[in-house]
Amino acid sequence: MYKILQRIFGKKANAQVEIHNNMKKFLIVGLGNIGEQYSKTRHNVGFNILDYFALKENITFETLKLGDRAVFKLKGRTFVLLKPSTFMNLSGKSVKYWLDKEKIPLENVLIIADDLNLPFGSIRLKIKGSDGGHNGLKDIQEKLNTTNYNRFRFGISDSFGQGRQTEHVLGEWNEEEFKKLPERLDKSIALIKSFGLAGMNNTMNEFNGK
Repeated sequence: MYKILQRIFGKKANAQVEIHNNMKKFLIVGLGNIGEQYSKTRHNVGFNILDYFALKENITFETLKLGDRAVFKLKGRTFVLLKPSTFMNLSGKSVKYWLDKEKIPLENVLIIADDLNLPFGSIRLKIKGSDGGHNGLKDIQEKLNTTNYNRFRFGISDSFGQGRQTEHVLGEWNEEEFKKLPERLDKSIALIKSFGLAGMNNTMNEFNGK
């Protein structure tokens, strides 16, 4: 249909085609810190989820400006997977750059972050809200100048002693968590696909608290 309109209406139709195509593009951002010393830590679960996604779907990341990027296509949707290379506290710079470059509407963005206020592996999806003390989310909100963006919080639990929060967040998964991690990562991949195919509200209804 759009090809026929392009032949009849030219530039006007081309603009509508671009808008239509962009509505089918989704920016999936996993937050984390670059460097081998951070790769297996709880704070890097956003990176872990996207790395797992890439391995399961046999796609590869390419190192580009402000991040590593991979593209996955499913049922007419394009998922742009992004791991910012700006370090956690400056994540917003990368998100803003790729949001603009890919011309993806804000409602089609999903930010994946760790959350120590949730039990291990639990899922909480929200359309808007505060940064919850997460520096990566804080910077994204500042760079986008809004708190109205989709976020997927992955629980890393608060099972640490007084004064040991940083040690817990930047520590590696314990043996029990590591055994349960594959099932939680599979659930996360299903969630991301649902976000693109079924929309945020339906995905929230299906996955929140699961």
